[in-house]
Amino acid sequence: MTADDSGAAPRDMDTEDDAVRDVPVDDPSGAENGSAPQSAAAHSGATTHGGADDGGNPGADVGAGNPGADNGDENNDENNDENNIAVRLEQLILGADRRYTPFQAARGAGVSMDLAARFWRAMGFADIGQVKALTEADVLALRRLSGLVEAGLLSEAMAIQVARSTGQTTARLADWQIDSFLEGLTEPQDSGLTRTEITYPLVELLLPELEEFLVYVWRRQLAAATGRVVRAQDDAEMVDRRLAVGFADLVGFTRLTRRLEEEELGELVEAFETTCSDLVAAHGGRLIKTLGDEVLFSADDAGIAAEIGLRLIETMTNDETMPELRVGIAFGTVTTRMGDVFGTTVNLASRLTSIAPKDTVLVDEAFAEELGRIGDAPVSEADAAAAEKAAAEGTGAPPPSYRFALQPMWQRPVRGLGVVEPWMLSRRNGQGAND
Repeated sequence: MTADDSGAAPRDMDTEDDAVRDVPVDDPSGAENGSAPQSAAAHSGATTHGGADDGGNPGADVGAGNPGADNGDENNDENNDENNIAVRLEQLILGADRRYTPFQAARGAGVSMDLAARFWRAMGFADIGQVKALTEADVLALRRLSGLVEAGLLSEAMAIQVARSTGQTTARLADWQIDSFLEGLTEPQDSGLTRTEITYPLVELLLPELEEFLVYVWRRQLAAATGRVVRAQDDAEMVDRRLAVGFADLVGFTRLTRRLEEEELGELVEAFETTCSDLVAAHGGRLIKTLGDEVLFSADDAGIAAEIGLRLIETMTNDETMPELRVGIAFGTVTTRMGDVFGTTVNLASRLTSIAPKDTVLVDEAFAEELGRIGDAPVSEADAAAAEKAAAEGTGAPPPSYRFALQPMWQRPVRGLGVVEPWMLSRRNGQGAND
């Protein structure tokens, strides 16, 4: 059980009903009413609840720029300027001023302090004591989540999962946008303006466009995910589904990390992830996650997964800047949770990847059987050769047009999974990929 699910309130948050009732939402002096002592992080302003520099935790700059800091007038002026810009950026992005303590926000949303704390932690926000760092949007978010629970649309545990999955996904997105996108656009320009001076008008222009684009992509992804669920044959298949799961892993990545400069290594990883993401999406698969030198993908159809695996090998082989690649794919029952996949099938795909020779695709026996069942590969190479010979001699019907070939490899024990028999996947008769 995680801290989020335990129901425990933060150490510095008093959850007594009387304490909550004593804090009027709109009373600016209510920050101290009924509150336990603030945590050290909240006192110093180091642990926060909402700026880009601290994982989206509001209160990032609370207590910053304290005039009591004895660092000289010049340093104080510079720190104050930076803090003022940070506060202005926060107000711009959030669209509201800081008004409420956590107690006041919870009371305004009509939820207990305990539940509010669990929602905030699930979204990835730190405990901030009773600093006045929350906005109307925070109150509304709490009210919406609790309203879904009260209406019976979500259980409390499911609402916390929604908060956690949304928080984790958007935290990564926000970090990427700041690190890789805004940083490049806010380099000091010839105008002599500093990055800080450029950032505010730039964010002001980009914010509405990025927000609309985010909603568009989310709706598209939600429609695709809903379609997959609707096509499931029964309720059990909605959670435990039969999928093809594959890993693609760069060979010798550890050696590369010692040889390449940090910037070169970052560019290589970005190019690898971009190539994999594009190929997986283009051929109907789904990219589950990227792990630097490795990607995890899935597909509903074994033929789609086979095409993706071979395309990845072919693309990387033709790129002189990329190391060799190895791919492992397994087919079977997979448990899906919060956009990730789990189970023996996933573990087997990972093990196949680790034993695959460079620039090859290894698949498990269940995957090979599935390719044969759907007619993408012959069940027996001997039978396929006999059918081709008979057709060539005019004594038999034209043989099926198979896309892939399978070669049985050596049996070997795999840690935690027993003895497995991998199959090497290739294109039929050495044919190249169809564009």
